[in-house]
Amino acid sequence: MWKDNIVDVRYVENGQDLYVKLAKSDSDTRKWTPVAKIMLPVLASVLVLTTAGVFLVWVCRLRGKRRSKDILTKAILGYSRAPDELGDDNIELPFVSFGDVAAATNNFSEDNMLGQGGFGKVYKGTLGQNIEVAIKRLGQGSGQGVEEFRNEVMLIAKLQHGNLVRLLGCCIHGEEKLLIYEYLPNKSLDFFIFDAGCKYLLDWPTRFKIIKGISRGLLYLHQDSRLTIVHRDLKPSNILLDADMSPKISDFGMARIFGGNQQEATTNRVVGTYGYMSPEYAMDGAFSVKSDTYSLGVIVLEVISGLKITLSHCKGFPNLLAYAWSLWIDGKAMDLVDSSLATSCSPTEALRCIQIGLLCVQDNPNYRPLMSSVVTMLENESTPLSVPKQPVYFSYMGNQGTIGENTSSSSNGLTVTTLLEGR
Repeated sequence: MWKDNIVDVRYVENGQDLYVKLAKSDSDTRKWTPVAKIMLPVLASVLVLTTAGVFLVWVCRLRGKRRSKDILTKAILGYSRAPDELGDDNIELPFVSFGDVAAATNNFSEDNMLGQGGFGKVYKGTLGQNIEVAIKRLGQGSGQGVEEFRNEVMLIAKLQHGNLVRLLGCCIHGEEKLLIYEYLPNKSLDFFIFDAGCKYLLDWPTRFKIIKGISRGLLYLHQDSRLTIVHRDLKPSNILLDADMSPKISDFGMARIFGGNQQEATTNRVVGTYGYMSPEYAMDGAFSVKSDTYSLGVIVLEVISGLKITLSHCKGFPNLLAYAWSLWIDGKAMDLVDSSLATSCSPTEALRCIQIGLLCVQDNPNYRPLMSSVVTMLENESTPLSVPKQPVYFSYMGNQGTIGENTSSSSNGLTVTTLLEGR
């Protein structure tokens, strides 16, 4: 731009450009006024501060939502309750979004439902890279379910054993509470041993493997893990079977932890399943690891016989324990073995299992073996077995055909009967 005195337009020699002279005051390079010089930085600062403020508000709201969710999660899981029971408070368990869980179950379709219990419904689903899972959905408004949910998350997340079902994750979304387990294709033990058409699928070697597997799982819970855990609801429907028919103990909602040198506990709220509860627990609310031993003994006799403990009349006897004991003292224990095992059963192993089962269901918990002894007796034929003492059995008050003497009623609506002699 020309900034000298104004003169006429002129041509420059040897050039092709035309130069037009203008007054310097008419050019665009005007100086900024003092006000403009002040306002520009002020406006820029306001813009930056406003943007930063909006960002901080967004971050705070996001953190607030997360904090609220964490508070809800901690309240549900009970982190503040006896944290030293589990070592550290951190739950090394993935939290899965409710949207992913709903999508995995086709929005909780009835076609995906595997079963239903006191906790709620269980669905089959697919998560991630086509990983099949079983999703347990807490029933709405179930106070008992909240307690079970807390137990499952706090206990199973820290337990790892081949004979325990694996908890893969959980979901807490408003009132929704869900547990995500490994999917086991062969359902539960009761589906096979009590079904006339399916019991033939379990030969003796498979049943013997199942008995030993359950015992190993209990040994881990009682002794080999860093916790001492009493399951309190061991029964065939809580024993799941994988593709190889290996057993996995599930449903730890009623489990309890024993700390230090604690050997026994008492509760006014007896929970569990009739027939599998030990006498001292069913009648007095006292439970220990020997309560699980009793439940195992019942399961062993059921696996061998294919008969349910809850049958009110079993081969002319009040229930399975009465029938098994009568055969044992009469020297006819092999008559207890399920007829479907006729071609595959090992008499030596079967008789040994019957004797171990009767040892486990003895009335006095002090007479019942520890799980370490049970595993040794099952896996080592040279281990001597003691002679079982007479068990007691239970029946509902008012059942027809309640047999026995020395019967006393309890507030739990059960009667206890001692068999005085065999038949």
